Amino acid sequence: MSKVRVIREDCDPELAKDRTLPNTAFLVEYEKDGRTCYDIAIPRKKVDMFDYYWDKYRHGLKGWTQTEGRSNPKLWEDPQAKKK
Repeated sequence: MSKVRVIREDCDPELAKDRTLPNTAFLVEYEKDGRTCYDIAIPRKKVDMFDYYWDKYRHGLKGWTQTEGRSNPKLWEDPQAKKK
């Protein structure tokens, strides 16, 4: 199991304003192919997120900010996840 769960990849940064996201979600900013991209990710620890994105994008990593999420991460379910 990965230490970082990317729930939205290369998305609109406005999605980080969604208050239904878990309170442990972050908006990650990085540069890919000369353009700025954003992911919404949930790490186990912030250092795990740094390691994941540093290994993936190296010097293109610009930083991250916490989303507006207010939900308890233990109770949150991704609405886009496939249901069993």
